[in-house]
Amino acid sequence: MINLVIPVFLTAGFLISIRLMQSPRTALWGNRLGALSMALAILFAFQQLGVTENLQAFIYIVLGAGVGIFLGQQVRMIQMPQTVALFNGLGGGASALVAGTAVAISTGAEPWVFWLTAALALGIGTLTLSGSVVAALKLQGLISQKSVVVKAHGLILVLLLLAGVVSIISLIIIQEFRYQFIIAGLFALYGVFVAVRIGGADMPVVISLLNSFSGIAAAVSGLAVNNILLAGVGSLVGVAGLILTRLMCKAMNRSLYAVLSGFVVPSTSRGTDETETVKGEMLSQEEQIPYLLKKAKKVVIVPGYGMAVAQAQQHVKDLQQALEKAGKVVKFGIHPVAGRMPGHMNILLAEVGVDYEKLYGIDVINPEFPEADVVIVVGASDIVNPAATTAEGTPIYGMPILKVSEAKAIIVCNLDDKPGYSGVENTLYNENHVIAFLGDAADTIPKLTADFLKISNGID
Repeated sequence: MINLVIPVFLTAGFLISIRLMQSPRTALWGNRLGALSMALAILFAFQQLGVTENLQAFIYIVLGAGVGIFLGQQVRMIQMPQTVALFNGLGGGASALVAGTAVAISTGAEPWVFWLTAALALGIGTLTLSGSVVAALKLQGLISQKSVVVKAHGLILVLLLLAGVVSIISLIIIQEFRYQFIIAGLFALYGVFVAVRIGGADMPVVISLLNSFSGIAAAVSGLAVNNILLAGVGSLVGVAGLILTRLMCKAMNRSLYAVLSGFVVPSTSRGTDETETVKGEMLSQEEQIPYLLKKAKKVVIVPGYGMAVAQAQQHVKDLQQALEKAGKVVKFGIHPVAGRMPGHMNILLAEVGVDYEKLYGIDVINPEFPEADVVIVVGASDIVNPAATTAEGTPIYGMPILKVSEAKAIIVCNLDDKPGYSGVENTLYNENHVIAFLGDAADTIPKLTADFLKISNGID
Protein backbone atom coordinates (compact mmCIF):
# COMPACT_ATOMS: atom_id res chain seq x y z
CA MET A 1 0.00 0.00 0.00
CA ILE A 2 2.78 2.42 0.95
CA ASN A 3 4.41 1.86 -2.47
CA LEU A 4 1.31 3.44 -4.02
CA VAL A 5 0.72 6.20 -1.46
CA ILE A 6 4.26 7.63 -1.56
CA PRO A 7 4.34 8.13 -5.39
CA VAL A 8 0.99 9.92 -5.20
CA PHE A 9 2.26 12.10 -2.34
CA LEU A 10 5.46 12.99 -4.19
CA THR A 11 3.62 13.68 -7.46
CA ALA A 12 1.37 16.06 -5.53
CA GLY A 13 4.52 17.76 -4.27
CA PHE A 14 5.72 18.29 -7.83
CA LEU A 15 2.32 19.64 -8.90
CA ILE A 16 2.20 22.08 -5.99
CA SER A 17 5.77 23.22 -6.72
CA ILE A 18 4.81 24.00 -10.32
CA ARG A 19 1.79 25.93 -9.08
CA LEU A 20 3.97 27.95 -6.71
CA MET A 21 6.44 28.76 -9.48
CA GLN A 22 3.73 30.55 -11.45
CA SER A 23 4.27 33.64 -9.32
CA PRO A 24 7.62 35.32 -8.51
CA ARG A 25 6.42 35.83 -4.96
CA THR A 26 6.19 32.08 -4.33
CA ALA A 27 8.66 30.79 -6.96
CA LEU A 28 11.47 30.31 -4.43
CA TRP A 29 9.32 28.06 -2.28
CA GLY A 30 8.17 26.26 -5.41
CA ASN A 31 11.78 25.51 -6.31
CA ARG A 32 12.51 24.32 -2.80
CA LEU A 33 9.46 22.05 -2.70
CA GLY A 34 10.35 20.64 -6.12
CA ALA A 35 13.93 19.94 -5.01
CA LEU A 36 12.71 18.30 -1.78
CA SER A 37 10.20 16.17 -3.70
CA MET A 38 12.94 15.06 -6.09
CA ALA A 39 15.29 14.15 -3.22
CA LEU A 40 12.57 12.07 -1.58
CA ALA A 41 11.75 10.46 -4.92
CA ILE A 42 15.39 9.36 -5.30
CA LEU A 43 15.39 7.87 -1.81
CA PHE A 44 12.11 6.10 -2.54
CA ALA A 45 13.57 4.65 -5.74
CA PHE A 46 16.59 3.44 -3.78
CA GLN A 47 14.29 1.79 -1.25
CA GLN A 48 12.36 0.05 -4.03
CA LEU A 49 15.56 -1.24 -5.58
CA GLY A 50 16.90 -2.40 -2.22
CA VAL A 51 20.10 -0.38 -2.43
CA THR A 52 19.57 1.86 0.61
CA GLU A 53 22.64 0.32 2.20
CA ASN A 54 24.78 0.71 -0.89
CA LEU A 55 27.38 3.28 0.17
CA GLN A 56 28.77 3.62 -3.35
CA ALA A 57 25.40 4.78 -4.69
CA PHE A 58 25.14 7.52 -2.08
CA ILE A 59 28.71 8.62 -2.82
CA TYR A 60 27.71 9.09 -6.46
CA ILE A 61 24.71 11.14 -5.40
CA VAL A 62 26.82 13.38 -3.18
CA LEU A 63 29.42 13.85 -5.92
CA GLY A 64 26.74 14.62 -8.52
CA ALA A 65 25.02 17.08 -6.19
CA GLY A 66 28.34 18.76 -5.47
CA VAL A 67 29.12 19.18 -9.16
CA GLY A 68 25.61 20.51 -9.77
CA ILE A 69 25.88 23.07 -6.96
CA PHE A 70 29.31 24.21 -8.13
CA LEU A 71 28.26 24.59 -11.77
CA GLY A 72 25.02 26.27 -10.76
CA GLN A 73 26.95 28.90 -8.85
CA GLN A 74 29.18 29.58 -11.87
CA VAL A 75 26.34 30.12 -14.32
CA ARG A 76 25.42 33.74 -14.97
CA MET A 77 21.80 34.65 -15.58
CA ILE A 78 22.47 35.33 -19.26
CA GLN A 79 23.72 31.75 -19.57
CA MET A 80 20.56 30.28 -18.09
CA PRO A 81 18.98 29.36 -21.47
CA GLN A 82 21.92 27.17 -22.50
CA THR A 83 22.07 25.76 -18.98
CA VAL A 84 18.41 24.77 -19.17
CA ALA A 85 19.07 23.23 -22.59
CA LEU A 86 21.86 21.15 -21.07
CA PHE A 87 19.59 20.11 -18.20
CA ASN A 88 17.06 18.91 -20.75
CA GLY A 89 19.77 17.00 -22.55
CA LEU A 90 21.10 15.37 -19.39
CA GLY A 91 17.56 14.35 -18.46
CA GLY A 92 17.13 12.69 -21.84
CA GLY A 93 20.56 11.07 -21.57
CA ALA A 94 19.74 9.71 -18.12
CA SER A 95 16.51 8.18 -19.40
CA ALA A 96 18.37 6.62 -22.32
CA LEU A 97 20.95 5.22 -19.89
CA VAL A 98 18.21 3.69 -17.70
CA ALA A 99 16.56 2.09 -20.72
CA GLY A 100 19.86 0.86 -22.13
CA THR A 101 20.84 -0.67 -18.79
CA ALA A 102 17.45 -2.39 -18.56
CA VAL A 103 18.01 -3.91 -22.00
CA ALA A 104 21.57 -4.93 -21.09
CA ILE A 105 20.48 -6.88 -17.99
CA SER A 106 17.31 -8.31 -19.51
CA THR A 107 16.79 -12.06 -19.23
CA GLY A 108 15.01 -12.49 -22.54
CA ALA A 109 11.75 -13.43 -20.85
CA GLU A 110 10.36 -9.88 -20.85
CA PRO A 111 7.15 -9.10 -22.79
CA TRP A 112 7.23 -7.12 -26.02
CA VAL A 113 5.95 -4.03 -24.17
CA PHE A 114 9.23 -3.88 -22.26
CA TRP A 115 11.28 -3.89 -25.44
CA LEU A 116 9.02 -1.27 -27.03
CA THR A 117 9.19 1.15 -24.09
CA ALA A 118 12.92 0.61 -23.62
CA ALA A 119 13.58 1.25 -27.31
CA LEU A 120 11.42 4.38 -27.33
CA ALA A 121 13.09 5.74 -24.20
CA LEU A 122 16.49 5.06 -25.74
CA GLY A 123 15.58 6.82 -28.99
CA ILE A 124 13.82 9.84 -27.49
CA GLY A 125 16.46 10.19 -24.78
CA THR A 126 19.42 10.25 -27.17
CA LEU A 127 17.55 12.58 -29.53
CA THR A 128 16.96 14.95 -26.61
CA LEU A 129 20.59 14.75 -25.53
CA SER A 130 22.13 15.46 -28.94
CA GLY A 131 19.55 18.12 -29.84
CA SER A 132 20.03 19.87 -26.50
CA VAL A 133 23.81 19.91 -26.86
CA VAL A 134 23.49 21.55 -30.28
CA ALA A 135 20.99 24.06 -28.88
CA ALA A 136 23.32 24.89 -25.98
CA LEU A 137 26.27 25.36 -28.35
CA LYS A 138 24.18 27.68 -30.51
CA LEU A 139 23.06 29.71 -27.51
CA GLN A 140 26.64 29.94 -26.25
CA GLY A 141 27.79 31.11 -29.69
CA LEU A 142 30.23 28.22 -30.12
CA ILE A 143 28.54 27.23 -33.38
CA SER A 144 26.49 29.32 -35.82
CA GLN A 145 23.26 30.60 -34.31
CA LYS A 146 21.77 30.80 -37.77
CA SER A 147 19.86 27.98 -39.40
CA VAL A 148 22.29 25.48 -40.93
CA VAL A 149 20.89 23.44 -43.78
CA VAL A 150 22.92 20.83 -45.65
CA LYS A 151 22.15 19.38 -49.04
CA ALA A 152 19.11 17.05 -48.95
CA HIS A 153 18.56 17.97 -45.30
CA GLY A 154 14.90 16.94 -45.33
CA LEU A 155 15.66 13.63 -47.00
CA ILE A 156 18.38 12.85 -44.46
CA LEU A 157 15.92 13.43 -41.62
CA VAL A 158 13.32 11.17 -43.21
CA LEU A 159 15.86 8.40 -43.78
CA LEU A 160 17.23 8.65 -40.23
CA LEU A 161 13.73 8.49 -38.78
CA LEU A 162 12.76 5.51 -40.92
CA ALA A 163 15.99 3.70 -40.03
CA GLY A 164 15.35 4.45 -36.35
CA VAL A 165 11.82 3.02 -36.53
CA VAL A 166 13.10 -0.11 -38.28
CA SER A 167 15.78 -0.52 -35.58
CA ILE A 168 13.15 -0.23 -32.83
CA ILE A 169 11.00 -2.86 -34.51
CA SER A 170 14.05 -5.10 -34.92
CA LEU A 171 14.89 -4.80 -31.21
CA ILE A 172 11.32 -5.73 -30.29
CA ILE A 173 11.32 -8.78 -32.56
CA ILE A 174 14.90 -10.04 -32.31
CA GLN A 175 15.56 -8.75 -28.77
CA GLU A 176 19.31 -8.48 -29.24
CA PHE A 177 21.46 -6.13 -27.17
CA ARG A 178 23.38 -4.69 -30.13
CA TYR A 179 20.33 -2.99 -31.62
CA GLN A 180 20.24 -0.45 -28.81
CA PHE A 181 23.51 1.05 -30.04
CA ILE A 182 22.06 1.40 -33.53
CA ILE A 183 18.93 3.07 -32.13
CA ALA A 184 20.99 5.45 -29.99
CA GLY A 185 23.26 6.39 -32.90
CA LEU A 186 20.44 6.99 -35.38
CA PHE A 187 18.35 9.11 -33.05
CA ALA A 188 21.39 11.04 -31.84
CA LEU A 189 22.13 11.99 -35.44
CA TYR A 190 18.47 12.84 -35.95
CA GLY A 191 18.60 15.21 -32.98
CA VAL A 192 21.68 16.94 -34.37
CA PHE A 193 20.19 17.40 -37.86
CA VAL A 194 16.93 18.75 -36.41
CA ALA A 195 18.62 21.22 -34.04
CA VAL A 196 21.24 22.65 -36.43
CA ARG A 197 18.67 23.95 -38.86
CA ILE A 198 16.76 25.91 -36.21
CA GLY A 199 17.80 29.54 -35.94
CA GLY A 200 18.54 31.44 -32.75
CA ALA A 201 15.26 33.36 -32.87
CA ASP A 202 13.33 30.11 -32.40
CA MET A 203 15.31 28.93 -29.37
CA PRO A 204 12.47 29.54 -26.86
CA VAL A 205 10.37 27.01 -28.78
CA VAL A 206 13.25 24.55 -29.05
CA ILE A 207 14.03 24.68 -25.33
CA SER A 208 10.37 24.09 -24.47
CA LEU A 209 10.12 21.19 -26.91
CA LEU A 210 13.31 19.53 -25.68
CA ASN A 211 12.06 19.94 -22.13
CA SER A 212 8.94 18.05 -23.15
CA PHE A 213 11.02 15.35 -24.85
CA SER A 214 13.10 14.86 -21.71
CA GLY A 215 9.91 14.28 -19.74
CA ILE A 216 8.51 11.88 -22.32
CA ALA A 217 11.78 9.92 -22.33
CA ALA A 218 11.64 9.70 -18.52
CA ALA A 219 8.01 8.57 -18.58
CA VAL A 220 8.65 5.84 -21.14
CA SER A 221 11.78 4.63 -19.35
CA GLY A 222 9.69 4.51 -16.16
CA LEU A 223 7.28 2.17 -17.92
CA ALA A 224 10.19 0.05 -19.13
CA VAL A 225 11.62 -0.46 -15.63
CA ASN A 226 8.19 -0.60 -13.96
CA ASN A 227 8.76 2.55 -11.89
CA ILE A 228 5.39 4.26 -11.46
CA LEU A 229 6.87 7.43 -9.95
CA LEU A 230 9.31 7.94 -12.82
CA ALA A 231 6.51 7.37 -15.32
CA GLY A 232 4.20 9.81 -13.54
CA VAL A 233 6.68 12.63 -13.02
CA GLY A 234 8.03 12.21 -16.54
CA SER A 235 4.51 12.50 -17.93
CA LEU A 236 4.03 15.68 -15.93
CA VAL A 237 7.17 17.23 -17.40
CA GLY A 238 6.27 16.04 -20.89
CA VAL A 239 2.79 17.54 -20.83
CA ALA A 240 3.98 20.80 -19.25
CA GLY A 241 6.66 21.11 -21.93
CA LEU A 242 4.16 20.53 -24.72
CA ILE A 243 1.82 23.17 -23.30
CA LEU A 244 4.69 25.65 -23.04
CA THR A 245 5.79 24.82 -26.60
CA ARG A 246 2.30 25.53 -27.85
CA LEU A 247 2.25 28.86 -26.02
CA MET A 248 5.61 29.83 -27.51
CA CYS A 249 4.45 28.95 -31.02
CA LYS A 250 1.29 30.97 -30.45
CA ALA A 251 3.38 33.91 -29.27
CA MET A 252 5.32 33.78 -32.54
CA ASN A 253 2.21 32.96 -34.60
CA ARG A 254 4.09 30.07 -36.19
CA SER A 255 3.42 26.38 -36.34
CA LEU A 256 5.79 23.93 -34.71
CA TYR A 257 6.48 22.49 -38.16
CA ALA A 258 7.57 25.92 -39.41
CA VAL A 259 9.97 26.24 -36.48
CA LEU A 260 11.45 22.76 -36.88
CA SER A 261 11.82 23.22 -40.64
CA GLY A 262 14.31 26.03 -39.94
CA PHE A 263 12.83 28.45 -42.46
CA VAL A 264 15.47 31.00 -43.43
CA VAL A 265 15.28 34.32 -45.26
CA PRO A 266 18.00 36.60 -46.62
CA SER A 267 19.09 39.34 -44.24
CA THR A 268 18.20 41.97 -46.84
CA SER A 269 14.45 41.38 -46.59
CA ARG A 270 12.62 44.60 -45.75
CA GLY A 271 8.94 44.01 -46.44
CA THR A 272 6.63 45.75 -48.88
CA ASP A 273 7.14 49.09 -50.56
CA GLU A 274 4.78 50.71 -48.06
CA THR A 275 7.40 50.38 -45.35
CA GLU A 276 10.28 51.60 -47.49
CA THR A 277 11.27 55.12 -46.52
CA VAL A 278 14.51 56.96 -46.70
CA LYS A 279 16.11 57.74 -43.36
CA GLY A 280 15.88 61.46 -43.02
CA GLU A 281 16.61 63.84 -40.23
CA MET A 282 15.12 61.74 -37.43
CA LEU A 283 15.17 62.74 -33.81
CA SER A 284 18.65 61.34 -33.55
CA GLN A 285 20.40 64.00 -31.47
CA GLU A 286 21.27 62.64 -28.06
CA GLU A 287 20.60 65.95 -26.40
CA GLN A 288 16.88 65.70 -27.22
CA ILE A 289 16.41 62.50 -25.23
CA PRO A 290 16.44 63.90 -21.67
CA TYR A 291 14.01 66.67 -22.67
CA LEU A 292 11.62 64.08 -24.08
CA LEU A 293 11.80 62.13 -20.86
CA LYS A 294 11.33 65.26 -18.75
CA LYS A 295 8.11 66.13 -20.60
CA ALA A 296 6.82 62.55 -20.59
CA LYS A 297 4.18 61.42 -18.12
CA LYS A 298 4.00 57.77 -19.15
CA VAL A 299 7.06 55.72 -20.16
CA VAL A 300 7.16 52.10 -21.29
CA ILE A 301 10.43 50.18 -21.25
CA VAL A 302 10.75 47.21 -23.63
CA PRO A 303 13.68 44.90 -22.81
CA GLY A 304 15.13 42.35 -25.21
CA TYR A 305 17.93 39.83 -25.44
CA GLY A 306 20.44 42.63 -26.04
CA MET A 307 19.80 43.82 -22.50
CA ALA A 308 20.73 40.36 -21.26
CA VAL A 309 23.89 40.31 -23.35
CA ALA A 310 24.93 43.73 -22.06
CA GLN A 311 23.98 42.75 -18.49
CA ALA A 312 22.21 46.10 -18.33
CA GLN A 313 19.22 45.07 -16.21
CA GLN A 314 20.51 46.94 -13.15
CA HIS A 315 21.02 50.08 -15.25
CA VAL A 316 17.46 49.71 -16.55
CA LYS A 317 16.23 49.44 -12.95
CA ASP A 318 18.18 52.63 -12.08
CA LEU A 319 16.55 54.41 -15.02
CA GLN A 320 13.12 53.21 -13.91
CA GLN A 321 13.68 54.52 -10.38
CA ALA A 322 14.94 57.88 -11.65
CA LEU A 323 11.86 58.29 -13.85
CA GLU A 324 9.47 57.27 -11.09
CA LYS A 325 11.15 59.61 -8.61
CA ALA A 326 10.44 62.40 -11.09
CA GLY A 327 6.74 61.46 -11.06
CA LYS A 328 6.59 59.41 -14.27
CA VAL A 329 4.44 56.32 -14.66
CA VAL A 330 6.80 53.53 -15.78
CA LYS A 331 5.75 50.14 -17.09
CA PHE A 332 7.62 47.28 -18.76
CA GLY A 333 6.37 45.62 -21.95
CA ILE A 334 7.42 41.95 -22.03
CA HIS A 335 7.21 39.89 -25.21
CA PRO A 336 6.89 36.11 -24.63
CA VAL A 337 9.93 35.35 -26.80
CA ALA A 338 12.04 38.39 -25.91
CA GLY A 339 14.88 36.24 -24.56
CA ARG A 340 16.25 32.82 -25.38
CA MET A 341 13.87 30.95 -23.10
CA PRO A 342 10.34 31.54 -21.82
CA GLY A 343 10.29 34.12 -19.04
CA HIS A 344 13.93 35.14 -19.56
CA MET A 345 13.23 38.89 -19.32
CA ASN A 346 11.04 38.42 -16.25
CA ILE A 347 13.84 36.55 -14.49
CA LEU A 348 16.49 39.13 -15.36
CA LEU A 349 14.36 42.02 -14.15
CA ALA A 350 13.25 40.20 -11.02
CA GLU A 351 16.93 39.52 -10.30
CA VAL A 352 17.53 43.25 -9.81
CA GLY A 353 14.33 43.85 -7.90
CA VAL A 354 11.94 45.21 -10.52
CA ASP A 355 8.42 44.79 -9.15
CA TYR A 356 6.67 41.98 -10.97
CA GLU A 357 3.48 44.04 -10.98
CA LYS A 358 5.17 46.46 -13.39
CA LEU A 359 5.79 43.73 -16.00
CA TYR A 360 3.01 43.57 -18.58
CA GLY A 361 2.48 40.94 -21.25
CA ILE A 362 1.88 41.73 -24.90
CA ASP A 363 -1.92 41.58 -24.76
CA VAL A 364 -2.08 44.03 -21.85
CA ILE A 365 0.59 46.53 -22.88
CA ASN A 366 -0.17 46.82 -26.61
CA PRO A 367 -3.38 48.87 -26.14
CA GLU A 368 -1.41 51.29 -23.94
CA PHE A 369 1.28 52.25 -26.45
CA PRO A 370 -0.77 55.03 -28.12
CA GLU A 371 -1.01 56.68 -24.69
CA ALA A 372 2.71 56.32 -23.97
CA ASP A 373 4.72 59.52 -24.29
CA VAL A 374 8.02 57.65 -24.64
CA VAL A 375 8.95 54.03 -25.23
CA ILE A 376 12.52 52.98 -24.45
CA VAL A 377 13.59 49.86 -26.34
CA VAL A 378 16.61 48.15 -24.77
CA GLY A 379 18.26 45.48 -26.89
CA ALA A 380 15.16 44.35 -28.79
CA SER A 381 14.64 44.10 -32.54
CA ASP A 382 12.36 41.41 -33.96
CA ILE A 383 9.75 41.73 -31.22
CA VAL A 384 9.18 45.42 -32.04
CA ASN A 385 9.71 45.24 -35.81
CA PRO A 386 6.71 46.68 -37.73
CA ALA A 387 7.81 44.58 -40.74
CA ALA A 388 6.12 41.64 -39.01
CA THR A 389 2.86 42.97 -40.49
CA THR A 390 4.17 43.60 -44.00
CA ALA A 391 7.22 41.44 -44.80
CA GLU A 392 5.43 38.43 -46.25
CA GLY A 393 7.41 35.21 -46.54
CA THR A 394 9.76 36.04 -43.67
CA PRO A 395 10.03 34.24 -40.31
CA ILE A 396 8.47 37.13 -38.39
CA TYR A 397 5.55 37.75 -40.77
CA GLY A 398 2.36 37.45 -38.76
CA MET A 399 4.23 37.23 -35.45
CA PRO A 400 2.54 39.32 -32.75
CA ILE A 401 4.85 42.20 -31.85
CA LEU A 402 4.93 44.92 -29.21
CA LYS A 403 3.41 47.85 -31.09
CA VAL A 404 5.91 50.43 -29.88
CA SER A 405 5.60 52.37 -33.15
CA GLU A 406 2.21 53.63 -31.95
CA ALA A 407 3.81 55.57 -29.09
CA LYS A 408 4.43 59.32 -29.37
CA ALA A 409 8.22 58.91 -29.27
CA ILE A 410 10.58 55.94 -29.23
CA ILE A 411 14.17 55.73 -28.00
CA VAL A 412 15.96 52.63 -29.31
CA CYS A 413 18.95 51.70 -27.16
CA ASN A 414 20.32 48.87 -29.28
CA LEU A 415 23.92 47.97 -30.04
CA ASP A 416 23.40 48.79 -33.72
CA ASP A 417 20.64 48.98 -36.32
CA LYS A 418 21.37 45.60 -37.88
CA PRO A 419 18.56 43.03 -38.27
CA GLY A 420 17.75 40.73 -35.36
CA TYR A 421 17.99 36.94 -35.37
CA SER A 422 15.27 36.68 -38.01
CA GLY A 423 17.43 38.49 -40.56
CA VAL A 424 14.60 40.94 -41.33
CA GLU A 425 15.60 44.60 -41.28
CA ASN A 426 13.81 46.53 -38.57
CA THR A 427 11.70 49.22 -40.28
CA LEU A 428 11.14 50.90 -36.91
CA TYR A 429 14.37 52.86 -37.51
CA ASN A 430 12.78 54.45 -40.60
CA GLU A 431 10.00 56.14 -38.64
CA ASN A 432 10.30 59.84 -37.91
CA HIS A 433 9.47 59.69 -34.22
CA VAL A 434 12.31 57.29 -33.43
CA ILE A 435 15.63 58.23 -31.84
CA ALA A 436 18.37 55.67 -32.40
CA PHE A 437 20.67 55.87 -29.39
CA LEU A 438 23.04 53.12 -30.48
CA GLY A 439 25.76 51.47 -28.44
CA ASP A 440 26.27 48.97 -25.64
CA ALA A 441 23.30 49.26 -23.27
CA ALA A 442 25.70 48.99 -20.33
CA ASP A 443 26.99 52.41 -21.45
CA THR A 444 23.99 54.08 -23.11
CA ILE A 445 21.40 53.46 -20.38
CA PRO A 446 23.53 54.96 -17.55
CA LYS A 447 24.28 57.96 -19.79
CA LEU A 448 20.59 58.33 -20.58
CA THR A 449 19.79 58.23 -16.85
CA ALA A 450 22.52 60.72 -15.95
CA ASP A 451 21.43 63.17 -18.68
CA PHE A 452 17.82 62.92 -17.57
CA LEU A 453 18.73 63.60 -13.95
CA LYS A 454 20.72 66.68 -14.97
CA ILE A 455 17.80 68.12 -16.92
CA SER A 456 15.19 67.21 -14.34
CA ASN A 457 17.32 68.81 -11.62
CA GLY A 458 17.68 72.00 -13.62
CA ILE A 459 21.33 71.45 -14.59
CA ASP A 460 21.75 72.33 -18.25
